[in-house]
Amino acid sequence: MRQRGRRSWFALALGAALAGGAWVLYRFNPATAGIYPPCPFHALTGMYCPGCGSLRATHEFLHGRIGAAFRLNPLLVLALPLLALIGAAELRKPGRISRLPAWVIWGILGVILAFWVLRNVPCYPFTGLAPH
Repeated sequence: MRQRGRRSWFALALGAALAGGAWVLYRFNPATAGIYPPCPFHALTGMYCPGCGSLRATHEFLHGRIGAAFRLNPLLVLALPLLALIGAAELRKPGRISRLPAWVIWGILGVILAFWVLRNVPCYPFTGLAPH
């Protein structure tokens, strides 16, 4: 029973933190607000990391502009339903993520790395993967 109480408090704290972060992103546009730090990888290399455009994409997503969010970071928009399902499953039955088969984890890593490389290829159709 004590473990369930801790898990409930953790879920409540995590939910509050996510709601607070979502409110900040909803209220303050990362493209214009100037309160968000720039991507350190992009600042150092001029190339896009897999997360570049994620704050702006989340802002657009929260405002219901799915197409605009997709143009900023398609991987994030495609991953959001999966992340929601994984989060819900983890809250319902903790430890599920640690029991994923290795091939699933390697597959996810492979998709992220491929996205990272392809969004930096300077020719069509890969230029569409860069945040714009």
